[in-house]
This record gives sequence, structure tokens and C-alpha cells, in this order.
Amino acid sequence: MATSSSSYEIEQLQKGCYYEWMGLQAKHIANLKEALMSQQSYENDHKLVGVIVNDFQKYAEKRRELSHRSCSSYFAPSWNSSLENGLLWMGGCRPSSFIRVIYALCGSQIETQISQYLHKIDGNEKVDGLMSELTATQLAKINELHIKVIEKEDKISKKSASMQEDVADMPIAVTAYAKDLVEAGVVVEDALDKHEEGMAVLMEEADKLRVETLRKIVEVVTPVQAAEFLLAGKRLHVSLHEWGRVREERRFGCARADAVAGGAGAGTSNKTTC
Repeated sequence: MATSSSSYEIEQLQKGCYYEWMGLQAKHIANLKEALMSQQSYENDHKLVGVIVNDFQKYAEKRRELSHRSCSSYFAPSWNSSLENGLLWMGGCRPSSFIRVIYALCGSQIETQISQYLHKIDGNEKVDGLMSELTATQLAKINELHIKVIEKEDKISKKSASMQEDVADMPIAVTAYAKDLVEAGVVVEDALDKHEEGMAVLMEEADKLRVETLRKIVEVVTPVQAAEFLLAGKRLHVSLHEWGRVREERRFGCARADAVAGGAGAGTSNKTTC
């Protein structure tokens, strides 16, 4: 695949692609907040949700192109904090976590409603959020989707485990055992290239599942509920990036944290992008 110099150049392209996407995320968050606060029409909410899902699809396509040139960086990105990298699954978040966000929103809003009822707050007072209004049919579809997504995640995870075991196979293990100072020859380089190509294929499968899951969720919920869900998910990612940056700054000083947040200025007003 790529040489060491070209691998560095590709990693910089990957990092640039990431921060470009994060700049777009900041714009999405602002648009979603405005839409939910101003209670725009059903049609406008539907258009905004469609734009955001399509942007995610385009981002996945860019990742696929760059990953097939060099993939390893996506599995432990230098632009992420250690906290974020520890939460990665196949170079990103688990698609099933999208659905867990819906469950969390629904549960928290129901708790708020119960609390208001117990404290006898005026029943006309509006509770922010619409996920608590999911119908039984919607919940059944989301639960069915959740089960299917987990099954697909497990299949991809098993493929990844098999690939990791293959690293201890011929010819890599024999070469490593035979030499005190390991210098990868042509055979080993070919084996490692094949492994990285396989990783790229797995990440592409995972990205397809992420996009597919997102599209199916927004088909089940209303446009306003979809906007609320998307806003919650984006805020979660933003928060995780900022929490990770702050934790590393606290532990290791500014150097590592600045490296993580180095490109966050592209399209964002602070270092809170993920």
C-alpha cells in the first residue's frame, strides 16, 4: 500500500477530512437548534434532516476513498483523544449507539413529565422534547432495528477478531521469531498490506451500517423527532471530544491536548468537535 512518507500525507488528508466534517457538524447543530426552537414547518424539518443524513453519507464515501489508500490511522486516530479512541468500533461509533440515544432521550423526558406531575406543575406547561411521544408502533420498529443492527455489528466484529488472529500466523509470526532485530521483508510487507486492505473493507462495511441505521431511524420517527435525535447525537460527540481533550490536558499538559484539538478551529469556534 502506501510508503511511510505517503502514509503521513494520507493521514494529513484524513485529518483534514475529519475536521472539515466537524466544521459541518457545528453548522448542523446550530441549524437543528434553530429549527427546534422556532418550530419550523414539517416540510422544513424534513429537508434539514435529509440534508444532514446525506452529508453523513458523503463523509462516509470520503472516508472509504482515503481508507483504501491507508487505513490504520482510522482505528486509532491521532486527532482523537485516548478517551475517544477507547470508544471506537471499526473506526467510528457503534451504529447501535444511535438507538441507545433514542432510548435515553425517551426515558429522560418521561422522567421529567413524571416529576412535573408529582410536583403538580401546570399541565399546560410544555415539556421540551418529543421522544417521549413515540408511539407503540414506532418503538416496536426501533426495537426491531436495534436487534438487527446488533446482529450485523457482531458479524463485523467476528471478522475483525479473525483478522487479528491472522497476524500471529505465517509468515509474520515466523519472521518475528527468527530475527532479533525484526526487519520486514517483502513477504511480511505483503502480508501487512493485505491485513490493512482487509481492515479498510471492514471499516467500509461498518460505515455502511452506520449510514443505513441512521436512515432507517429517521424513517421511523417524525421529522421533528429526527431533528431532536440528531441534535442529541451530535452534542454527545462534541461533548466526548471536549471531555477527552480536557482530561488529557489535566493528565499530560497542553502539548497532547493541543495536538488532539489542533484542527478543531476549522469551522468551529472552540475545541469541541468529534
